[in-house]
Amino acid sequence: MKLTVIGCGYLGATHAACMAELGHDVLGVDVDEAKVERLTAGEVPFFEPGLQDILRRNIASGRLSFTTDHRAAAAHASVHFLGVGTPQEPRGHAADLGHVNAAIDALVPVLRGDHLIIGKSTVPVGTATGLAQRIAVLAADGVAVELAWSPEFLREGFAVEDTLTPDRIVVGTDPAGTTSSAVPVIRDIYREILETGVPLIETDWATAELVKVSANAFLATKISFINAISELCEIVGADVSTLADAIGHDARIGRRFLNAGLGFGGGCLPKDIRAFTARADELGAHRTLGFLREVDAINMRRRTAMVDLVSDAVGGDVLGRNIAVLGAAFKPESDDVRDSPALSVAGQLALRGASVTVFDPKALENSRRTYPMLAYASSGADACDRADAVVVATEWAEFVHMSPDELDEVVRAKVIVDGRRCLDPQMWLDAGWQYHAIGGPVTGRRRERHTANAHVVGHAAQTLRG
Repeated sequence: MKLTVIGCGYLGATHAACMAELGHDVLGVDVDEAKVERLTAGEVPFFEPGLQDILRRNIASGRLSFTTDHRAAAAHASVHFLGVGTPQEPRGHAADLGHVNAAIDALVPVLRGDHLIIGKSTVPVGTATGLAQRIAVLAADGVAVELAWSPEFLREGFAVEDTLTPDRIVVGTDPAGTTSSAVPVIRDIYREILETGVPLIETDWATAELVKVSANAFLATKISFINAISELCEIVGADVSTLADAIGHDARIGRRFLNAGLGFGGGCLPKDIRAFTARADELGAHRTLGFLREVDAINMRRRTAMVDLVSDAVGGDVLGRNIAVLGAAFKPESDDVRDSPALSVAGQLALRGASVTVFDPKALENSRRTYPMLAYASSGADACDRADAVVVATEWAEFVHMSPDELDEVVRAKVIVDGRRCLDPQMWLDAGWQYHAIGGPVTGRRRERHTANAHVVGHAAQTLRG
């Protein structure tokens, strides 16, 4: 089929390339000329495993091309995927729909005949209803434009796999519509995938919009839950990893996303749960998603806890200390540093007076743009040169599997702080290193802080009781 993908950022470029991989004739459209030039040259503007090979293969085959011209998109196909970004508003928590509206405004007026627009962006519930009204105003006489919503469920680092072998495909259509061409068209587009047994879930616009943000809210809640429990484990000296293993055997709970540590970041979970809460407030459901504010707060609290842990590991104060931070991306197999816990920790350490050197296998360029005040190294060993502590902040495989002897002759002090609980503690202890992990037993100054906090809470409770 002939398809277009409007918006060629992370979601759009991945979707365009993968649709071409399925055999479709795809035209990607973006207003950023530099981005279009790079994609046309076969260069992916971000790191995503496997995507560049698919991009180049399908450009060479003639099934994939890119343009800045929306008129070319209108002439190329009658089916258009909408994959533009929905960032957090600069001065609020709601989603900024400016790019979505701009894409509709640019495309719809130049359409002729019958067309189907399939939204894939993560949007607040009610967006499709508003866009349908916008489309009705913008469409020329005699033009019929149907709108469907089919949210993406991509994991950075696995986006190609998640597009070509998804867990499910959700499609929402106008609940007031009597007939819809969207579902048959989507069945045709994804025929090869659906034939493998992947379920296609048909629903209405609102449900499709809520599916995506609900999934992200649940995952964020699960991550923050185990991090909240890890705070208790630190106080009483319990092992949060063993605890997670134990409760994870319960089929109702499961072990995935129960890894205590620095918490989540990136361009999806943080902004999506904030936008979800903001939308609930707009709808008058102020109490419904109030718990997500605590989920967010727990997640952000872990970053400061990590900085405190590093301070304790070097004797109580990082001022004047050399700290190596291994990892800058918010997760491995990505160069995305948006709302990165790793860089947040590195920045806070620098603000406390530490000399911080960062290394990441893929995210150095993005990190320099975001945190230019930090020092950056070209390898893990270079970052650890004369370090008073080594901080593992992103669980890249090369950090998880590094051995102590790789750093023994490089560091000034054999102190390692595991922000992802991804290392083998015994291996480092046996090698004569001090090993510290977030979520581990609390000692020294950190126990004093927790005791003080507990005293304040207890005093407040006693005051309330009168």
